Amino acid sequence: QVQLVESGGGSVQAGGSLRLSCAASGRSLMTYCVGWFRQAPGKKREGVAVMDVEGRTTYADSVTGRFTISKDYANNALDLQMNTLKPEDTGMYYCVARFRRPWDPCMVFSDYEKQSTDNNWGQGIQVTVSS
Repeated sequence: QVQLVESGGGSVQAGGSLRLSCAASGRSLMTYCVGWFRQAPGKKREGVAVMDVEGRTTYADSVTGRFTISKDYANNALDLQMNTLKPEDTGMYYCVARFRRPWDPCMVFSDYEKQSTDNNWGQGIQVTVSS
């Protein structure tokens, strides 16, 4: 299994930017699909962005054009660049690494939240955007 630790969260004013990073250990992320999820207070956790092993990506409609997911192969990490932040982006952000199976397209958010040893989650980090 892979262990994940998020960093880079904090507080920012609306319109600002933050870059989240998720350091992986135990396994190389080269063979994992990866993603970012978030949970706002009082709401269910939702998918933000996912990336398969070939680098294809899917974004939630609410962040398309503002957020960018990427892998940092040199540091065995994944990042989330967040620009033009809005108050509704506030929440706990979680990174996830999903072991790639041959039949798995890795593009379905709900697959990452299934109870499976294929899915490895970080502890989460807070992002707060003030208006």
